[in-house]
Amino acid sequence: MHTVLLLGAGKIGRMIARFLVDSGDYRVRVADADAESLQRLAERVKIDPVELDVTDGAALRKALADCDSVISALSYYHNPAVAEAALAAGASYFDLTEDVETTRRVREVSSQAADGQIFMPQCGLAPGFISIVAHHLTKYFDRLDTVRMRVGALPQFPTGALKYNLTWSTDGLINEYCNPCDAVYAGRRIDVLPLEGLEHFSVDGVRYEAFNTSGGLGTLCETLEDRVRELNYKTIRYQGHRDQMLLLVNELQLGEHRDTLKEILERSVPITFQDVVVTFCTVTGWRDGQLVQVTDARKIYHEYIGEENWSAIQITTAAGICAAVDMHAAGKLPGSGFVRQEQVDFDEFIANRFGKRYDAATATRFSTGAGALPKSSFNRS
Repeated sequence: MHTVLLLGAGKIGRMIARFLVDSGDYRVRVADADAESLQRLAERVKIDPVELDVTDGAALRKALADCDSVISALSYYHNPAVAEAALAAGASYFDLTEDVETTRRVREVSSQAADGQIFMPQCGLAPGFISIVAHHLTKYFDRLDTVRMRVGALPQFPTGALKYNLTWSTDGLINEYCNPCDAVYAGRRIDVLPLEGLEHFSVDGVRYEAFNTSGGLGTLCETLEDRVRELNYKTIRYQGHRDQMLLLVNELQLGEHRDTLKEILERSVPITFQDVVVTFCTVTGWRDGQLVQVTDARKIYHEYIGEENWSAIQITTAAGICAAVDMHAAGKLPGSGFVRQEQVDFDEFIANRFGKRYDAATATRFSTGAGALPKSSFNRS
């Protein structure tokens, strides 16, 4: 049985534990500094709870003993130390980070990986699934032109001026809104400003806005920069949200006082488990001499699993990282070293018992599903 050390018993960690334990193929050791969170989880899911301060290196190494893999569901700034501990223990490493610098440091650690040991950051929704599906769509073209990726985790019932509820890591949210964003423009890799690049579009009759945020592309810029004219990632929100955040982050300069911004958001913006995840990926390029476009769009809603209501962001994020671990255990990923999301085969991912959570989505535009696009799909006649 594959033994996993799961670090973090918070919103996403609980869903990861539920998925892995319910599969029957994983022994899950869950570590967290909060004894009450561990106890609540252990009452619902059969785990091995370990009270642990992850900044205690010796305790972390002890918790890693005999583990095949480690999953970090912690705030991004803990991950480089976790990756180093995984390297020393010979365990494969998976995380959910959107932070570019954290991924760079994990990649440095991965250069020393042993045979059979992989380091795979950015395994959630965005980065994560959105890179897998975007790269999959690029394979149907002789020559690429643009790749546009749009993702949002939104309340089903928005209220207030922000039209938003907290659904995941506040630290990660602030990072997205404050850090420079990767993009490819006119064939050159560049940085663009967060909260800029505002656009509007509709899906299923609902009007959305989208704007630049950091981290969602993962390593895709590096992978495609010599092959594409334009590549960008934007976060989806309900209309009006961007202007409110622009006021907080830039005009009131809370982007320079992130602890204060975090305190304000967590004190004033409620959490919701009644949410919807929207993914919208469009690729254009040339096939058989024609300029054509394909789009994959999905909506995933919250649902009851194991008599509990789980949010869409919990389900999609946990499904992404559980599928990555599952594919690694089955030998369906590269054998060692640093693994990018775009190295994951889309068809294998969507057929995976965890990855198939994405295929249960409502396809609101043309969706590739689990099969290849027929060549006739590109004919204009």
